Amino acid sequence: MQFERALLCLSMTVPVSFLNYLGLRLSTGDLSETTIFTPHLRCAKISQLMVLPESNQTLRIIDANLNRIGEGLRLLEDLARLMLNDTVLTEQLKAMRHKLVESDWSFQQQLLQSRNSEGDVGIALEVPGEEKERGLPITVVANSRRVQESLRTLEELAKIPGTRLDSEKFKQARFSLYTIEQKLLSRLLRQDKVKRLPGLYVIIDIQALKGRNPIEAASRAIRGGAKTIQLRDKLGKKKELLPIAQQLKSLCAEHHVIFIVNDYIDLVLATDADGLHLGQNDLPIPVARKLLPIDRILGCSTTSVEQAVTAQSEGADYIAVGSIYPTPSKETAKVIGLERLRQIRQAVSLPLVAIGGITKDNATEVMAAGADSVAVISAILQAEDIEKATREIVATLQI
Repeated sequence: MQFERALLCLSMTVPVSFLNYLGLRLSTGDLSETTIFTPHLRCAKISQLMVLPESNQTLRIIDANLNRIGEGLRLLEDLARLMLNDTVLTEQLKAMRHKLVESDWSFQQQLLQSRNSEGDVGIALEVPGEEKERGLPITVVANSRRVQESLRTLEELAKIPGTRLDSEKFKQARFSLYTIEQKLLSRLLRQDKVKRLPGLYVIIDIQALKGRNPIEAASRAIRGGAKTIQLRDKLGKKKELLPIAQQLKSLCAEHHVIFIVNDYIDLVLATDADGLHLGQNDLPIPVARKLLPIDRILGCSTTSVEQAVTAQSEGADYIAVGSIYPTPSKETAKVIGLERLRQIRQAVSLPLVAIGGITKDNATEVMAAGADSVAVISAILQAEDIEKATREIVATLQI
């Protein structure tokens, strides 16, 4: 084994037992003065000493922290892969785990040789207030912190001359994990809202209401079984739209219904809405994601496979697909049909909300083509009995 010489001090008196504890080995040939004895403590007055970075003590620290890193990253990877179905985060966490824990076989043997689990004084230690049970968001934070702390430990140990570690590698991984932790936690916090999307998605379009009360319309739709309410107003002033949005948010919260605002991120923030829906010409998804609180969902309108794939890769939580059929609420809408819906279903894993010309007569075939939800405007808002019309559509959906 090659030993790296390190000049620690000049004419410094240190206890030999302390040097041994640190994993430092004295090289008697390099001592500038002979070892001296006192009645109470054997000390050495030295000018140089040999550093043994791979002593049992140092190797135990390295081994313990590499184990923590591998265990913590594997848990985060499994959550991203098996719970969130997030391909990007899964690949990032897997690549990081393999890069950090890999080492040559001889070094692995040294780490295994130094391991002393039975003699670890920290096994039985418990911190007062440490949680025995905790939710998944707290689990993500706790394991991310665990890995980050171990990365910092190895980053500092790697600075000892002669250590077989790359300090920069651990530093880069630590900063990368800060970002991954944020994205993973955000996805997890949004998951509950996304799970509640399947079913009927009613769009309260102010123009389509033709003077009817939007709060009363939404209330009747919710009583009829709507799972999501979106507020849309392409022509009105935001000052006038704000109190409507606030009332809709309260109504939806009372009935455990998702409340989405179309286009206007400022109204989402002002009303504490559950999410924002964007069109292809609206604010880019990555920009909106940075501006929104991490637990708010984002939807995006698409008409092609390419747009849907892009929306998924940029961070959308669900994808609206349409117009499936010609629709009276938007006569200029591009009709893409059920076949395009099927193609998009094959290309992305996010929930799909089909929109455009959907009624009680065709909702079943739309769901069969791959939609998780159907968004309806005219068939409900222009019905004489909104609650009845809503119930009739809900009855056709197989959720």
